[in-house]
Amino acid sequence: MREKIFAWQLTIIVLAAALFAEAHAATNVHRIGYLAGITAEAQSARIEAFRQGLRELGYMEGKNLVIEARYAEGNPNRLPTLAANLVRLKVDVILSAGSSDTRAAKEATATIPIVMAAAGDPVASGFVASLARPGGNITGLSLLAPEISGKQLEILKEIVPKLSRVTVLWTSTTPGNAQALKETELAAGALRVKLQNIDVVESKDIEMAFRAAAKARADALLALGSPVLNSHRANIVALAIKNRLPAMYNVSEFVDTGGLMTYSVSWIDLFHRSATYVDKILKGAKPADLPVEQPKKFDFVINLKAAKQIGLTIPSNVLARADRVIR
Repeated sequence: MREKIFAWQLTIIVLAAALFAEAHAATNVHRIGYLAGITAEAQSARIEAFRQGLRELGYMEGKNLVIEARYAEGNPNRLPTLAANLVRLKVDVILSAGSSDTRAAKEATATIPIVMAAAGDPVASGFVASLARPGGNITGLSLLAPEISGKQLEILKEIVPKLSRVTVLWTSTTPGNAQALKETELAAGALRVKLQNIDVVESKDIEMAFRAAAKARADALLALGSPVLNSHRANIVALAIKNRLPAMYNVSEFVDTGGLMTYSVSWIDLFHRSATYVDKILKGAKPADLPVEQPKKFDFVINLKAAKQIGLTIPSNVLARADRVIR
């Protein structure tokens, strides 16, 4: 009889422990803040890559994870307020979608860990002390790839052999754009190409930029990355086609929207990899001890439909090098 009572007691203890552990696990829900300067639609593929990375690591929204997403809709002035909102929610980690987003998050908190999904130059921007030893509460992934600008102009010259004038759309208020512009200017000098640099700070500047490109008789267009440009990519793509301008874009989403081509860092890969940083931090790692990683994957995408619309023939040797061709 005593053995039966002991067995029942042991069973009750084990069941109670299991129920306690299950209840504890149910309450252990991680809250991730997501801060982006552009629209939710423009960010959809990237945040899905982040979510996929988290799922692969065992996180499921609605079970052990909540993502609090905040979008500035292409208006950088909204970022400080959105970042402060995430801090008030006491999220466990903030994932910042770009350099402007990282700056807003940095100014909002010095204690909540911040993971950069894609930052132009995190050292020059003052986000981290160095790539190897970030220090502070920020780490993640960088867009640093100096060879990109030269490669973009080289490809433009291959498809437009008489290329001599290129209009560059950039945004002076976007961290990292000034450095990217300098690298582009160096590459242009080597290729004997003249640049027309147009600062697009607000959406109203876009049509003005294309009028200026037409007046300067630009042979092609190069768009650097910024929230305002990415948030209005459909308009930019339409204007490039209307003006019959061969255009090189900074992210593949422009090409998926109907743009001509991109040779760029794979943002999808960066966002997917950022999940590993979030996972390590949730498991106790400190951002200061996690080195910032640089790009490992690049996208070269060509849209033959767009080429046909502007009467452009893409050489077969260029097509053969593309990672993806839209026909």
